[in-house]
Amino acid sequence: MNQKKVLFIDTTHPALPGGLELLGYRCDHYPGYGHEDYKRIVSDYTGIIIRSKISLDHDFLQHATSCRFIGRVGAGMENIDVGYAESKGIVCLNAPEGNRDAVGEQAIGMLLALFNNLIKADKEVRQGVWLREENRGLELGGKTVGIVGYGNTGSAFARKLKGFDVKVLAYDKYKTGFSDNFVIESTPEDLFEQCDIISFHVPLTPETHYLVNKKFLEQFKKPVYVINTSRGKVVKTADLVAKIENGKVLGACLDVLEYEGRSFENLDAENLPEDFKKLVQLPNVILSPHIAGLSQESDIKLARVLVDKITRLDV
Repeated sequence: MNQKKVLFIDTTHPALPGGLELLGYRCDHYPGYGHEDYKRIVSDYTGIIIRSKISLDHDFLQHATSCRFIGRVGAGMENIDVGYAESKGIVCLNAPEGNRDAVGEQAIGMLLALFNNLIKADKEVRQGVWLREENRGLELGGKTVGIVGYGNTGSAFARKLKGFDVKVLAYDKYKTGFSDNFVIESTPEDLFEQCDIISFHVPLTPETHYLVNKKFLEQFKKPVYVINTSRGKVVKTADLVAKIENGKVLGACLDVLEYEGRSFENLDAENLPEDFKKLVQLPNVILSPHIAGLSQESDIKLARVLVDKITRLDV
């Protein structure tokens, strides 16, 4: 019998190919290959491991005639045509369990940094500027935090908020009955009425594309802080900037931006619009380069989760 092979399109923690080799798979990685190269050879492979280097679209998957599974090293699946893959008998796996804690902690870290002026104060002190009253912070205690999307990362964020004496509300269109010691299941109307802070933990779909726009933000009774660690295109930057400028949004923590490249490895620096230039000038905005899920620990957790899921497949 020919040895089963797995095509690694992106680099991963060594625990992933190592684990698959223990299961009897041969793992191949061709760092210099592009989309057409992978399409040419994919018919030889039982499995595909990918982050975001290329799109596994309908055209690509037509050539994956031997494929039985796709493993996405991360949570989002928007670069895979899951519906078509499943129609061909390909099992699509992701690993949100692997980086949910990292995302939850990053969301809290960014929020605390914003509330306590830590980015601004750090720069000032390094320049010999000692401003105490001007950097007086806010406490999380007593605030109401809203979570949109209560899957792996949303629930991890709620758990990590437990010690901050906040009220946590969550809305998930596709879940019910999840109230517990960490969160109160809520409606969108509850969030609009009560929230001081709103955090997004949703996949990018046609339904969530530009979910956060002018109309959405105008529905909050109180001025709010916005956190986005999900996908950049969930937030319409132009509308967010406008609402920050008029005070409806008090500040924002953004790990993701709508201007990211498909693989999330860079910004389209040559074509950044005026809205981005305004965004980066706002003092009450904290930005990071899509790293919320990229902790040292999550790297190996993602690998182990996928190895475990592939182990349980009957392929």
